[in-house]
Amino acid sequence: MRLYLQTTPASTEAPRYVQIVLEQDLLGGWTLYRESGAQGGRATLKREQFLERDQAIAAFERARDTQLKRGYRVMFAQGQENPHGR
Repeated sequence: MRLYLQTTPASTEAPRYVQIVLEQDLLGGWTLYRESGAQGGRATLKREQFLERDQAIAAFERARDTQLKRGYRVMFAQGQENPHGR
């Protein structure tokens, strides 16, 4: 699953973005990647490992909901039916 969220940019600032990706690894575990930063600038990448699919999906949904509450909007979603959680 992949989500790309972005803020509405101010007139002189680059928009900020968050990309959340959930992937299954070759051993059956799950990795949640969270990348954030300003468009065209430096980014921060965080990685979290999970053994269970349900735990990984719950973490993905929490990360998504946190960003939506902060005012980010979903610009692109891949691999899930309801990216907005509503």
